[in-house]
Amino acid sequence: MEHKGVENIPPDRGLIIAANHQSYGDPFWLSIPVKRPIRFLAWSEAFSWPVVGKAITLLGAWPLQVEGNPAAIKRSLTWLSERGVVVIFPEGGRGLPDGSMVRMKGGAVRMALEAGVPILPVTIRGANRVWPARNLLPRPGKVEIIYHPLFEPAQLPGEELRACVRRETDRLAEIIRSGL
Repeated sequence: MEHKGVENIPPDRGLIIAANHQSYGDPFWLSIPVKRPIRFLAWSEAFSWPVVGKAITLLGAWPLQVEGNPAAIKRSLTWLSERGVVVIFPEGGRGLPDGSMVRMKGGAVRMALEAGVPILPVTIRGANRVWPARNLLPRPGKVEIIYHPLFEPAQLPGEELRACVRRETDRLAEIIRSGL
């Protein structure tokens, strides 16, 4: 396990951590150098899985339904206003088996704009080989976690919110993809 760019993790402000998603270990591994309480938005179905459900509950995950969940979003916005950290995997699930990303959804950017907080883009590299989706447990190998400089999404004058979210989400995806 190698963590790079940990100096980019701010110690004392509301923050969204947005990362690509390669394996079940990602939430655990990326949180190691973050020395603050973290909350995760996790797919509501995962809470019913025997081992994973207990683990993500202990980690402080909040259930998010695929079609949206105003309660989880409101709870996250409150947490962010209190200088909390929320982790989101904008791909909505794990990426492709070869480690490449699928198109990101706009929730992280939308939430950052609403809360007025920055996004810490994170690239996870190698986790797809260490803990492939078909394996029950991880195997030996190297996982790199790269914490990029803070990303502050901004809406351009006269720009519609939907267009802004898509544009800024594409920029965020490029930052994360640059570390793969």
